[in-house]
Amino acid sequence: MSAPATKPLLSVVVTVVDGGDVLRRFLRALTSQEDPPAMEILVPFDSSKAGVAQVCAEFPTVTPVPMGEVPTFRPITTAAGQHEMFDRQRVAGLNRAIGELIAILEDRAPPRPNWVRTAVRLHRQHPYGVIGGAIEPARQRLLNWSFYVCDFTRYGLPFASEPRTWISDINVCYKRAMMDSTRDIWRERFNEAKVHWTLAERGETLFLSNELIVDYHTPYQSLGEVLPERFGWGRLYGSVLATTVSPLRRLILIALAPLIPVRLLLRHGLAHAKRGNLAKYLKASPIIAAYLLFWTAGETWGNITGKP
Repeated sequence: MSAPATKPLLSVVVTVVDGGDVLRRFLRALTSQEDPPAMEILVPFDSSKAGVAQVCAEFPTVTPVPMGEVPTFRPITTAAGQHEMFDRQRVAGLNRAIGELIAILEDRAPPRPNWVRTAVRLHRQHPYGVIGGAIEPARQRLLNWSFYVCDFTRYGLPFASEPRTWISDINVCYKRAMMDSTRDIWRERFNEAKVHWTLAERGETLFLSNELIVDYHTPYQSLGEVLPERFGWGRLYGSVLATTVSPLRRLILIALAPLIPVRLLLRHGLAHAKRGNLAKYLKASPIIAAYLLFWTAGETWGNITGKP
């Protein structure tokens, strides 16, 4: 495995969600970037991700980061256990990263051809320590487009580049100082909400750019595959809320939980109506409503119990 000839300007930590051909498509996009600076590509994976090392071996500039068998709080076969493993993958990659800039991307979301040069340029142009980007939906069946709607509508184009309260770890690049200053928070698990909220509380600006773009794919074949995951990921988010908001705010969120799916269904609908997707959104609305109900149930349970 060849190493960068010079110290990399950019380290890219890849979260392996699906692996296999999904990872292969992602690495093909990342290793064929337009005129990239010196960079390292780190792909952490545990023993449950069979075949990742073989895929990485097809790309000489990619560095696999084997983690071996990693215990999780919940079984790795569950959505919550898988999400915990993603968090731990990121930690393994961040601990190896040596670049002045550190990006986190996900194998489901290959970057556009100018992604690397754009990330470097934006960090040179702006003082912001955290710069996130747009997440666009790849062409895919309604079941998977609905998943995108629930998770990433706020990151869909068009939007103005500006400071935001939310940046996704599907598409984000940090100045090294941001990672160094929050190491105590992500030492075991890298949770984007907790890290970003902490940085915002310390006065850092989260900047969202419409120039930094990835295209998001999901491989789901049935609703039954997605709903347990929605509940598990919602529970993780709710458990983070439970430790970061005031007791009064926590009670209010729990009390208002029944209204959350309705509010989100309307908000997403308005956003997609403005983008000319209203007919598609209405067709997908039963699936979207199911996703939102399961997410809210998980979030509320995590908020009540404080456990992921």
